[in-house]
Amino acid sequence: MASYTTIIGLEVHVQLATKSKLFCRCSTQFGAEPNTQTCPVCIGMPGSLPVMNTEALNLSLKTAVALNCTIPPLTKWDRKQYYYPDLPKGYQISQYDMPMSEHGYLEISDSKDRFQTKQIRILRAHLEEDAGKSVHDEVAGKADSVIDLNRTGTPLLEIVSEPDMRSGLEARAYLDELKLLLTYIGVSDCNMQEGSLRVDANVNLHLEKGGEKIATPIVEIKNMNSFRAVERAIEYEAGRQYGVWQETGAKLGDSPKQTRGWDDAAGVTRGQRSKEESSDYRYFPDPDLVPVMFSDEQVSSAKASLGELPSTIRAGLQSEHGLSAYDAEVLVNQGRTLMDYYHEAVKVAGDAKGVCNWVTQDVLRVLKESESGIETFSISAVALGDFVAKQKSGELPTARGRDVFDAMLENGISAADAMQSLGIEEVDDSELESLCQTLLDANPRIVEDVKGGKQQAVGALIGQAKKQNPNADPSKVRQICLELIAKM
Repeated sequence: MASYTTIIGLEVHVQLATKSKLFCRCSTQFGAEPNTQTCPVCIGMPGSLPVMNTEALNLSLKTAVALNCTIPPLTKWDRKQYYYPDLPKGYQISQYDMPMSEHGYLEISDSKDRFQTKQIRILRAHLEEDAGKSVHDEVAGKADSVIDLNRTGTPLLEIVSEPDMRSGLEARAYLDELKLLLTYIGVSDCNMQEGSLRVDANVNLHLEKGGEKIATPIVEIKNMNSFRAVERAIEYEAGRQYGVWQETGAKLGDSPKQTRGWDDAAGVTRGQRSKEESSDYRYFPDPDLVPVMFSDEQVSSAKASLGELPSTIRAGLQSEHGLSAYDAEVLVNQGRTLMDYYHEAVKVAGDAKGVCNWVTQDVLRVLKESESGIETFSISAVALGDFVAKQKSGELPTARGRDVFDAMLENGISAADAMQSLGIEEVDDSELESLCQTLLDANPRIVEDVKGGKQQAVGALIGQAKKQNPNADPSKVRQICLELIAKM
């Protein structure tokens, strides 16, 4: 049996968050009636001329520096020639041999240590315009196919990785980290359901047999509508290619690159067509668009606008706040707005782990159930921080924390007001000690059990203490009772 390594490179198309298209002023808003967001420029009418969208270029530059790419001083536009019904001009304006950025990297890791932290190299990130959308009768296959040109000319940034990933899990981690980065710096909403982020995976195998190194033909996988689908498609395709190699012995170069579509319901890839080579597209410089020059000041400005990136925030949560890799990942994955909420709450509480517990276990649960964002959450960051601080100081008994949180959530009030409405007040230690002594005097059997080594017997006293004083802290009751018994 030959051993094999899966070789994976990803091409990610990201729709940039501009209000208008790349070379005209038509809107990019999603959901409009078909063919209502078009003009002579984006549908390629004779005599119409493109004008570059500067905001799209700025967002691309911002992304490129966030991905540690090299920014060349000069970049140009090229025409990529091919025919498809939803490409009205018969060519796509893209970038070929002089992309606006190249040779960057993105670091990926796994909080569960299923693979080692590694850098995925970025070959290039270049700007191009999107094509339209073909809508087919996928069920019966009898109705007409129709074309919606609203997307035509929408600005895309194509981010092409080197083939540095070795499993579907690594590919998914790369996509998760890339999406997180893009949303943190505000260049795209990355909504896959609306087509704002699309992924193609290039997969083949490297095998060793009899001391010989063999590479199988590369396959490009399309039609993946979720990161989970990308992971599944890659794992399936690796197994399929190994089976094909065992049967045919086909090597890289024996056949053209193939495009296969992912059938998510069936869990298989299906052959679609042979992939074109760059020469088939007959690239040449677009005569209607001038080259673009980047100054050092523009690059520096783009870097300065990034803010703190997810990887830096995660590292800070672990090194400065003592959070686990898993907790840091959960928090950062919620986005910059929730991170701002968390940091503000920590400043008030002085307890990073305590705030983390309430945010990850309760705040996120409420947001998910209500399908809302932290912007509309009824407990402010300052209020949550004060709530955690009261728990940390002992002013709010741990056992009553949930009641107070729910009251704050329901009524939009402070922790102090919630405690007052629930009749919660801090119990003086001397008062608590007196209560514990009374309970011990009334329960000599429990005292003997504890002296005999059954410390769990003291649990019965906690319930009795809560009945006499609902504000009694169970942990303090247990501790005081054990200390008093030890002195008997």
